[in-house]
Amino acid sequence: MKILMVITSHDQLGNTGRKTGFWLEELAAPYYVFKDSGAEITLASPKGGRPPLDPKSNEPEFRTDLTLRFEADAAAEAQLDKTVRLDSVKQEDFDTLFYPGGHGPMWDLAEDKDSVKLIESFLAAGKTIAVVCHSTGALRHVKTPDGKPLVEGKEGTSFTNGEEEDVGLTNVVPFLVEDEMLKLGAAFSKTANWGVHVVSAGQLITGQNPHSSGPAAQTLLAALAKKAKSAA
Repeated sequence: MKILMVITSHDQLGNTGRKTGFWLEELAAPYYVFKDSGAEITLASPKGGRPPLDPKSNEPEFRTDLTLRFEADAAAEAQLDKTVRLDSVKQEDFDTLFYPGGHGPMWDLAEDKDSVKLIESFLAAGKTIAVVCHSTGALRHVKTPDGKPLVEGKEGTSFTNGEEEDVGLTNVVPFLVEDEMLKLGAAFSKTANWGVHVVSAGQLITGQNPHSSGPAAQTLLAALAKKAKSAA
């Protein structure tokens, strides 16, 4: 199993002067779901090289056993140091695609043409993909083969307006992911703020927040296993 994980390269939190990037738990938790299942993981980002970590995601209250495991894992850290450039990857080389979140994707991946094309190519090839938290925002320009917004009429989730309010960034982010999904015609689904919530809708799996990232990865692996079984 070959899995491509796409991480943000954006490190500025709007005009606040504060740093952002990817959220550590949202990389570490899925990474080990995949790695412990024997999958081969490739990390990519728009700029390549080491992507920016949201410093807040490594504060004591947000550390988990898996974030600590990642930081102590020399091979994982070496991979993170050398993410491949997003414009160099092709869907033919992978079985699936996973987007960890953090606030960074709202600025780069949401607007990145290579990212949009990549997601569309996975879906056109009949492959199942997963996005979590703010990375659901990376779907805003993704279209189905017949030109409709990918999320139109589909059930899905993302970081919610309530969660954005909780972290005090409602007026900092370029758009609110929940509002954007609703505007595009998604059947938006959510649970209580910070609760675990994963939605599976055909080829698209979405997770609500950092705590949903590991479960979203497990849901993705289960979907791939089921598909492989039915193809056998």
